[in-house]
Amino acid sequence: MTGLVSAFDTHKFIKQMMATGFTEEQAETQVNLLTEILGYQLSTKADVAKLDAHVLELKRDIKELDAKTEIRLKELDTKMEIRFKELDTKMETRLKELDTKMETRLKELDTKMETRFKEFELRMVIKTGAMIIGGIGLLFGLMRAWPLPVQYVPPVGSQEMRLPVAPAR
Repeated sequence: MTGLVSAFDTHKFIKQMMATGFTEEQAETQVNLLTEILGYQLSTKADVAKLDAHVLELKRDIKELDAKTEIRLKELDTKMEIRFKELDTKMETRLKELDTKMETRLKELDTKMETRFKEFELRMVIKTGAMIIGGIGLLFGLMRAWPLPVQYVPPVGSQEMRLPVAPAR
């Protein structure tokens, strides 16, 4: 029996019950039931002390868990920071590689464009020259086919003979 039930004066309770008309057997049954109820449902100072001890133990356990959780969170934070730095370094390296590749490709394209432009210029010069030569040839051909009337004027004081001028057509 707990401390509270043992502090309960059963003999006094039985005497009071018998004085009010209960039989001894009825009074003892009442005491037994009451003692059993008090033993299960009432808390004694010892029970409260045990409960307080459990509460203190739980508080200590919670503090330990809090401390462990804080340590673990700091570890995870450190690991995440390291991982982010690694990823940042990898990303920076990859961006530099891509930048280098892009610059190389742009230089290749510039070289190709410059080469093609020079080829285009050369073709244009050749075509222009061919057109000029063709034009001159055409002009000479036309001049041969339809000569212009030319009048020869001998130098002053010369004794050269003059040919008649062809009439204009």
